[in-house]
Amino acid sequence: MKNQFDGNAIVYCEGAFGTPSGKTAHGLVRRTERYRVLAVVDSNHAGADAGMVLDGKKNLIPIYNSVTDAVSTFNGSSSHPATHLVVGLAPDGGRLPPDARKDVLLALEKGLNVDSGLHDFLSEDPEMQALAEKMGVRIRDVRKAPERRNLHFFSGKIEEVSCLKVAILGSDSAIGKRTTALILRDAMQAAGYAAQLIGTGQTAWMQGVRYGIILDSLVNDFVSGEIEHAVWQAWQEAHPQVILLEGQGSLMNPAYPGGFEILAAGRPDVVVLQHAPKRLEYDGFPGYPMHSLEKQIQAIELLSEKPVVAVTLNHEGFSREEIPDCCDNIKRDTGVPAFDVLQNGAEGLVDILKPFIR
Repeated sequence: MKNQFDGNAIVYCEGAFGTPSGKTAHGLVRRTERYRVLAVVDSNHAGADAGMVLDGKKNLIPIYNSVTDAVSTFNGSSSHPATHLVVGLAPDGGRLPPDARKDVLLALEKGLNVDSGLHDFLSEDPEMQALAEKMGVRIRDVRKAPERRNLHFFSGKIEEVSCLKVAILGSDSAIGKRTTALILRDAMQAAGYAAQLIGTGQTAWMQGVRYGIILDSLVNDFVSGEIEHAVWQAWQEAHPQVILLEGQGSLMNPAYPGGFEILAAGRPDVVVLQHAPKRLEYDGFPGYPMHSLEKQIQAIELLSEKPVVAVTLNHEGFSREEIPDCCDNIKRDTGVPAFDVLQNGAEGLVDILKPFIR
């Protein structure tokens, strides 16, 4: 962990915690090196422990009914007063809901900095910006693209990267790719390997991942170059034995086909595929049936000419007792071993990857 945080955060996730639209909040509750997370705001789960709601394991992060309740608690007698409101919502399209706007204004009035990963840039809202200036606080829009003069076009320097590159792709969006990638990075490091994760979304940035981009904020011409540069920079500066690439969307989700760019520009040596067997339709798109796991593996291997070496399980809809049989069935049907790393850790997955490390 870093020795110094950006601040003490209340994570705003009204109406979405425990759903795919709360995935940014989920990432911050599970781990972040950027903030000290004090609390979550979601009236649907007020009074609960965030870890229990998310993973069935207490993490002592309380959920509050409102921004007012959370701020009152931590800015009274607490030794760690809240300094930030972090927008933990990740709705389709990345827009700020109208009711959430009122809560962000309230947080600014109470003297909190605001960090947001939405496509609606809060720093360009005149009322919010005026209030932030009045209160002496900052609004940070994580998804604002860098200046174009600072962006990189694909050059081919990715071929200089000689360490193992592993892409953690998904059969859908909001399926757990980033969480699996972080667990795998930690397991690699625990096994004695120097491993770096390339973040590709706003949540990874909020979690403090050292290298990466925010893919869906970029002009399309520079997406491949920015992926390439992030991988190359991590290899140049950190000298890892393994680089993990966080996937975005999937190959076949109609709105988020970000897996293509990861394969084309990141040029992984092997692929790990995150999959939710009980998800029947693409996230956010009723009527668009998920392609089969076998078809997804076939498409990845056809495009990349690299193997899918493991499937990692998103166990939504499963009881704990069903998980081992599900993993066995995936291996039987595809010939690829399957792991639930969120439930059981990534040591088995590390063993699968060891023969590929140069």
